[in-house]
Amino acid sequence: MAIDKFEIMLVCAPGLEKVLAAEAAEQRFALAGTRPGGVLLNGTWKDVWRANLNLRGTGAVLARIGTFRVSHLSELDKRARKFPWRDFILRGTSVNVTASCHASRVYHSGAVKARIESALAEEAGMVISEDALLEVMVRIDKEQCTISLNTSGTALHKRGYKEAVGKAPMRETMAALFLRQCGYKGDEPVLDPMCGSGTFVIEAAEIASGLAPGRERQFAFEQLNGFDPKAWDELRAAPKTNKVNCSFYGSDRNAGAVVAAKANAMRAGVADIVQFQQSAISNLQRPAGPPGLVIVNPPYGGRIGDPKKLRDLYSIFGGLMVERFSGWRVGVITNEEPLARATKLPFSQVSETILHGGLRIRIYQTKALS
Repeated sequence: MAIDKFEIMLVCAPGLEKVLAAEAAEQRFALAGTRPGGVLLNGTWKDVWRANLNLRGTGAVLARIGTFRVSHLSELDKRARKFPWRDFILRGTSVNVTASCHASRVYHSGAVKARIESALAEEAGMVISEDALLEVMVRIDKEQCTISLNTSGTALHKRGYKEAVGKAPMRETMAALFLRQCGYKGDEPVLDPMCGSGTFVIEAAEIASGLAPGRERQFAFEQLNGFDPKAWDELRAAPKTNKVNCSFYGSDRNAGAVVAAKANAMRAGVADIVQFQQSAISNLQRPAGPPGLVIVNPPYGGRIGDPKKLRDLYSIFGGLMVERFSGWRVGVITNEEPLARATKLPFSQVSETILHGGLRIRIYQTKALS
């Protein structure tokens, strides 16, 4: 390809940038800063592959392949037709184009999209398709036009194992960052007493097992010019499994959710170290063995139900934690501070506001309960 090192953006929910940056630094990516909704790296195409395969917290990996200045649509048309698209994308590849404009004299995103599509089709021989895996992203900010490729394709929270989901599911990428935010490193048990389709429990088990999140799926970068299938196979074939010395637990009052969670765990390859059971929160018992982390994404106002009717649920949960889970840490995700306070748990840390499904949520954390 035409460039060796370039800027890479890891996309995440606004409010989780620092947590994702910590994960990227731990995996020895070259950090270049953060911006709202993402973490910036400097890297190579192999870093793009590695980020897609191994980073648990990013929703997409974007590669910036070029920038130029534009002040009107005719200039954009001229520059787009001269852009070296085929240095990056093979002739005949299907592509989907998205465009956005911010504080620019070129303000019509639909017109920008149409100009880029024409250049790709007429000058570079691409096939324009809204269903294409490979996305060409165009952003015009003031007079600066930036061209990026979404190298992930399908959003990265789609690990490939969760065929069945419950109501208001937590995305795997966010679950991974919440686990990290709670200090989870893969060496302690995790319990979710309102587990739904099992996202937190399965994600924790995968982390403990050392399983790469992207191991079972395809990526858009496999369609790019210069992609090396042999090198990619070698990267994916690197040993990834750890010996796991703890178990992971989920329960839910909904029988269908428990069935789905068990099936998802089987597809993820962690069924031997996770346990799911149907149970009301009032019947929750502490698992045998050492303490660990209880993490829960319960119903909350604006997501499921009326906040006033949910306070009893939070109160019961908090009481059980204090009564039965001495030594365990607790993380509670909600958008309603009164609901979090209804648990009467001794929260020692409250996260920044995080955007999730149009809501502003936080994670409330305790230290080990006494």
